[in-house]
Amino acid sequence: MIITFPISIWMCLKIIKEYERAVVFRLGRIQADKAKGPGLILVLPCIDVFVKVDLRTVTCNIPPQEILTRDSVTTQVDGVVYYRIYSAVSAVANVNDVHQATFLLAQTTLRNVLGTQSLSQILSGREEIAHSIQTLLDDATELWGIRVARVEIKDVRIPVQLQRSMAAEAEATREARARVVAAEGEMNASKSLKSASMVLAESPVALQLRYLQTLATVATEKNSTIVFPLPMNILEGIGGVSSNNDKKVPNRA
Repeated sequence: MIITFPISIWMCLKIIKEYERAVVFRLGRIQADKAKGPGLILVLPCIDVFVKVDLRTVTCNIPPQEILTRDSVTTQVDGVVYYRIYSAVSAVANVNDVHQATFLLAQTTLRNVLGTQSLSQILSGREEIAHSIQTLLDDATELWGIRVARVEIKDVRIPVQLQRSMAAEAEATREARARVVAAEGEMNASKSLKSASMVLAESPVALQLRYLQTLATVATEKNSTIVFPLPMNILEGIGGVSSNNDKKVPNRA
C-alpha cells in the first residue's frame, strides 16, 4: 500500500449503502461487535474480508404444504413470512445461509402448528394460528439476528369431495334453521289469531266490520268471483222479516 500509494487507497475504500451493513473479518476474526456502515469504510487488502448484509424486509413465500390435520383431513396450506435482519454480525457468524435457514424453518413450523389443529380451527382461526407461528419463528431465529415482522396464511385447499360434503352440510343446516323459523312464525300467528278471535267474539259488530274490510281488500284485486261469508243469523233475520211481511199483506187486502 505504501509503495503504490495513492493508487492503492482507492482499493481500500468501500461504499456501503444506507440499507446495507458490512461485517469485516481481519485475519479471520470479526473486527468489531457492530457491523460497519453506511457510508465509506476502509478495508485493508489481503488482510480484511467483508460481507455485505441487506437489512431490508425480506418476503419469504412458503409453497403449498400437504398437512394432515388433527381430525385426519388432508389439506394444502401456503403462506408468506415477512422478516428482516436486525443484527448483521449474528446473521453472518451464527448461521451459514440465514435466508435458506429461515425459509426451511418457516416450512417446518407451519406444518407442525397446523398439524395440531382441526380443519374447522384452521378455517376460522387463521389470525391466531399466524400469530403463534410468528412467535415460534421469532424465538427460533433470534440467535440468527432475524426479527419476524408478520406471518400470513394465504390459502387453505381441501379436497373437492370434502368441499361438496361441507356444502351439503351447510345447506342442510340452513334448511333446518328455516323450518324452525317458519314453525315459530306459525306459532306466533296462531297466538295472534286466538287473541283476535277472543276480541271479535266479544263484539259481533266488529266481526261484521272485519267482513266488510276483507270484501274491500278482495275487490281491489280485480277478481271476477268474490266469496262473501254471511252469518246465518242475518239470513234468519231477513227470512223472519219477509215472512212477517207476507202475513201482513193478505190482512190488508
